[in-house]
Amino acid sequence: MSESPNTQTYQVLARKYRPTTFEDMIGQESMVTTLTNAFKAGRIAHAFMLTGVRGIGKTTTARLLARALNYQSDKVDGPSTDLAKPGIHCEAIMASSHMDVLEMDAASRTGVENMRELLDGVRYAPVSARYKVYIIDEVHMLSTGAFNALLKTLEEPPDHAKFIFATTEIRKVPVTVLSRCQRFDLRRVEASVLKDHLSGICTSENVKVDAAGLGLLSRAAEGSVRDALSLLDQAIVQGGLDGSAVTLDEVQSMLGLADRGRVVNLFGSAATGDAPAALTEMRAQYDDGADPIVIMRDLLDICHEVSRAKTLGDNAEFDSSPDQAKQLKELAEGLTTGQLTRIWQMLLKSYSEVRTAPVPLAAAEMALLKIAIAGEMPPPELAGEILKEIKSGNFKAPVISPIRSGNGRQPDPVMTDTGGGPAAMTAPQPVPVSEPKLQISSLAEFVEHLPDSQIQLKYDVERYVRVVRFKPGSITIAKMERAPVTLVGRMVEVLREMTGDLWLVDQVDDEGAPSLAEARKTAIAEQDARDRSHPAFEHSLLKKAKLLEIRDVPTKSETNIIAADFGAEPQEFNSEEDDV
Repeated sequence: MSESPNTQTYQVLARKYRPTTFEDMIGQESMVTTLTNAFKAGRIAHAFMLTGVRGIGKTTTARLLARALNYQSDKVDGPSTDLAKPGIHCEAIMASSHMDVLEMDAASRTGVENMRELLDGVRYAPVSARYKVYIIDEVHMLSTGAFNALLKTLEEPPDHAKFIFATTEIRKVPVTVLSRCQRFDLRRVEASVLKDHLSGICTSENVKVDAAGLGLLSRAAEGSVRDALSLLDQAIVQGGLDGSAVTLDEVQSMLGLADRGRVVNLFGSAATGDAPAALTEMRAQYDDGADPIVIMRDLLDICHEVSRAKTLGDNAEFDSSPDQAKQLKELAEGLTTGQLTRIWQMLLKSYSEVRTAPVPLAAAEMALLKIAIAGEMPPPELAGEILKEIKSGNFKAPVISPIRSGNGRQPDPVMTDTGGGPAAMTAPQPVPVSEPKLQISSLAEFVEHLPDSQIQLKYDVERYVRVVRFKPGSITIAKMERAPVTLVGRMVEVLREMTGDLWLVDQVDDEGAPSLAEARKTAIAEQDARDRSHPAFEHSLLKKAKLLEIRDVPTKSETNIIAADFGAEPQEFNSEEDDV
């Protein structure tokens, strides 16, 4: 069965619309200007290093450079960046079939022998072109020996040889090679520029794609022109072949994306501490076909845009509809900068976890739960204000009423303005406390009054906490390196239950007093040393014996109790020696 002519001649958009001149390249104006000025001034480097993300145009730029170096036409016989009119060698160079332009993929030919074989012909003059051009793609994949072989030629290159390197991993290229190249960093193309580029291609191809869908494709490409064209190619066959426009829903379905408005709502629920709404919306988007990894990436994007709205105010611009822009600004008004940066860090860490998790949905839901819990906490700015008050000596511990809600759960604290100092944490509608609360004036008292159910907390406090300053409502401790990350939070929670007050536990870079466990160990060692210094240990028999343990002698009352237990009569002590 023969194929249709359209199938045989079809060329993907990424190849069909590959730039043929420097002017066709989008988003790389700085590089084009530098090359144009260098060619006009005759200051042409012998080696070029092109770096950038995948699909940004490194290989295309390398071939355009090879064309520019060997450009020759009826009217021009010299290097030129004006390639509007194809020269004698242009077609063969762009087709990778010119004898004097050698292309090599370092990913498949990494060894020193491959490099020596390639460089054997450097000393020979070009056959027909002006320069012999070596294009090495993914140059960072070369071995150390191959780089060393290349380095000698780069140090003393012949006049007729030019080198063009391309890489996505510039840090893996030895600095000795980089220092001998003119480097160009090809920038990611902005989404708005990509959107205009895709719109122009749609006009040329006589296809229609919804403007919002084009914006979605542009953002999904992440600055890569090739990725954007490949996605557009895929989107066109979704519904544009019959002349109808490809809708936003079709693009979202193709990419596995959730509706952007729903992602904004999801972010708002998590950021404001509404965990049930956040988890419900996350599961609904997943059921509708959204990828949890993509949702997390979109949440990062939303967090960034809300942060820009918070910082720039009315000057902030968004690549979204007016309704969504308004929604982003409303979120910015309800969150502090500290909260947004905290959410960003949590999302960034969670994004990596979701990508590697065996069940991405579960990891995404747990990430939202963490953000929602943080959303119920006071903003970081409040902690800063409290620390300032503590340092100034004007801090007054905020009071939380122990009133409980109908379900037996302590109501969440709310922020109230105290007039001159920092905002205080108070429970809604406080009522007088009917029972007096415990007064704690030292860490030892805190540990002493811990209930049996907090045995692990008692152990952790005794072992890890070194007090710098202690006063009611505020404890300053030294930084804890090996302590459980939840220790401070557990201390605050239990202190609140025991005293009825919200305590501030702050960590500083200071040594602090010895921990309770260290103090107890020191006291035992000192007592042991005092006991061993007793004259009794100087007896000749004890000197030959092996000392196993030193025990305290019971007091008179303790001795009488023990004797009574065994049916004996209480004894009287007649001398001071009996007490020893």
